[in-house]
Amino acid sequence: MSQEEKIKQELINRFSYLENIIKIQRPRRMSAEIDYNNFTEILDYAVKQLKFIHLCTITGLDEQDKLGFIYHLAQDSGVLFNLKTSVFKQNPEIKSVMPYFAGAEIYERELVDLLGVKVEGLPVGNRYPLTDDWPTDQFPLRKDWKPSSDK
Repeated sequence: MSQEEKIKQELINRFSYLENIIKIQRPRRMSAEIDYNNFTEILDYAVKQLKFIHLCTITGLDEQDKLGFIYHLAQDSGVLFNLKTSVFKQNPEIKSVMPYFAGAEIYERELVDLLGVKVEGLPVGNRYPLTDDWPTDQFPLRKDWKPSSDK
């Protein structure tokens, strides 16, 4: 049994609802798309028990009525696990993953600036990557965004 299959089976044993959700794309590449209500418990298990201790990046997506987030996690072994979740676009809010990955701050600031998501637990700080004078209600990675005449 490959390392990816062992990880998949361990996740299914712990979270039976993942049985038809976890995919192995190829050697060292895995993914799962999960409901946001289950995100924290799966992330916690992946980090603490399966040792996915590296956050490579977070990808934010505009999916029409939802905003999607792919957390790209890695083990020291080289196995990558893309954990995807989403929340409704109207009043989007997610919890910060900084308690697991201190370096997540920069990625979460991008989600705030570019997609307009509220990240609970993100410390107050400078905007990134947009300038401080950028309009607070303008999110340039949303598909329905139209630039205002002053930007």
